[in-house]
Amino acid sequence: MAGADVPRQGSLDGRGNLSLRALLGFIEWFLRASLDQVEFMAALFDLDGLGVRLRDYVAAREGLRVEAARILDEIVLRGEMARGDAARVSGLKERTARDLLGALVEDGILGSDTPKGPVSLRFPVHSVEILFPRLFPAA
Repeated sequence: MAGADVPRQGSLDGRGNLSLRALLGFIEWFLRASLDQVEFMAALFDLDGLGVRLRDYVAAREGLRVEAARILDEIVLRGEMARGDAARVSGLKERTARDLLGALVEDGILGSDTPKGPVSLRFPVHSVEILFPRLFPAA
């Protein structure tokens, strides 16, 4: 990083007092390091496999019906879901779907900013070992 502040190296090295060549070298190094970190974190999160891990989460949680996985899959795809869509998405009757949605919110895997607003995915502490096993490896 200190190389970006070296004096200009001849008349063809930029226009100011500092070296353009050294600055470009620093920028290239910084972007490579940033890309490396983004790729590393993407591998740890493994978002492409999140749907499978959410199904595993539903299976592991006592009191959640298998249809809960459909609701979670829908929310992963859309980002959030209106509460009224729970019956359509899960394939359950209206009252059962509402109860299931309430169980998911109570579990903490879903949450909402308002009591009647759309629900979105949350990551409570008890879920991280199943949902992000590479990010939080077992000790």
